[in-house]
Amino acid sequence: MKNYITKTVVVLLLITTFISCKVSKDIEVPKDAFPDNFRGASASSDTTTTANMEWKTFFTEKDIVKLIDNAITKNNDLQIATKNIEIAQYQLTQAKWGNIPEVNAFVNGSINNPSKNSFNGHNLNQSLNKSHIEDYSAGIGLSWEADIWGKIRSQKKEAYAGYLQSEEVKKALQTTIVSNVSKGYYNLLMLDSQLEIAKKNLKLNDSTTFIIKLKYDAGQVTSLAIQQSEAQKLIAAQLIPLLEQNIAIQENALSVLTGSFPSSKERTITLNSIELKQNLAAGIPSSLVRQRPDVKSAELALVKANATVGITKANLYPSLKITASGGLNSFETSNWFNIPASLFGTALGGLTQPLLNSKRIRTQYNIAKAEREKAVLNFRQSVLIAVSEVSDALVKIEKLEKQQYFLKERVKTLQQAVTNSNMLFKNGMADYLEVITAQANILQSELELANIKREQLTANTELYRALGGGWK
Repeated sequence: MKNYITKTVVVLLLITTFISCKVSKDIEVPKDAFPDNFRGASASSDTTTTANMEWKTFFTEKDIVKLIDNAITKNNDLQIATKNIEIAQYQLTQAKWGNIPEVNAFVNGSINNPSKNSFNGHNLNQSLNKSHIEDYSAGIGLSWEADIWGKIRSQKKEAYAGYLQSEEVKKALQTTIVSNVSKGYYNLLMLDSQLEIAKKNLKLNDSTTFIIKLKYDAGQVTSLAIQQSEAQKLIAAQLIPLLEQNIAIQENALSVLTGSFPSSKERTITLNSIELKQNLAAGIPSSLVRQRPDVKSAELALVKANATVGITKANLYPSLKITASGGLNSFETSNWFNIPASLFGTALGGLTQPLLNSKRIRTQYNIAKAEREKAVLNFRQSVLIAVSEVSDALVKIEKLEKQQYFLKERVKTLQQAVTNSNMLFKNGMADYLEVITAQANILQSELELANIKREQLTANTELYRALGGGWK
């Protein structure tokens, strides 16, 4: 038995000398997938990017930080992604055991009662004076497949890429959640600001309507003036419940993101008190593969596809399997532990080459190659989308700044126009239509100005997310 085990170990060692021959060539990430620079960004070779900042550094408002903290801790989608990582970790651990022989302990017992008129029954009765025979075995069995063509190594590579990919999926989800929470909060502040604008305008309309009614009583205007003034006042009045409705809906949306039931959200700042971030660095497009989780995930998908091609290609070649077993065997329980007489050992090694099923295996190999080509195209597409999103955010930041400048000037002009029109109207030097028109214009312009500020804050957040920020 000892000599048998020694020979088996020697055979295993000789086989491991020739294992892991690679039968397929990996495809690398295409070098031409990235442009030199983002559109709208100045030509630069600086790899520094805003995405390197941790989200707690990028977002400085304590209300937003609190909401994001809650979202990262309690968001159900993120918790599901964490479980997916845990599952991938188990699969990776399992794949790492691919080169380890499978060892099983066994205990068997059997009884055979042949016909007395059969050859076996006749011989059994004459040799042992028995009508049946019992057989008892106990031992250890070993099974091992040599990784000659690198199949097991490819399986490990595939599992490892899947594990890393699950981590990138969670990172990508977190960047989206961080972005959505901050954008939702900015939208909430904009709605608060617009609500205040509507209430302020309603008071202004009340004052104007009161003056028009005085002039009507004095016979200076007709009832049409009162009706038009009332109509203008109702526009501002209608905005108030609409904005209150949108505020509640936005708060509910933030509650879902933070994994809680609908409730009001604390606001300790106003929209106008938030300063816009300046000189946000975009870096170079090739840095996206390191920072942006979805691009990294697409790269890992190619790694995984390469491994799958290696596995399916290895299946086309012969596989070498070695099995061995040893232990105790006896046809009488009284002699079962009679050592060394009851010791037994078997060993078997053989090559298995697919024949009738080779067409099916080759089809799997061809499918794996096509899937790998798809992975390359998916990587290119992910880069294309990422670069486009960064470019969109850059142009928004630039053009919104100019729009805000002109809109601020317009609001200043209209505020002065409202003051002047009211003064002139009181003194009979302006028509009531001029007052109503000025009030309508200032309402619309102030609402637009609040929206522009929200869009600027959102554009900053979008650039941060598009560059891959938010998961650190």
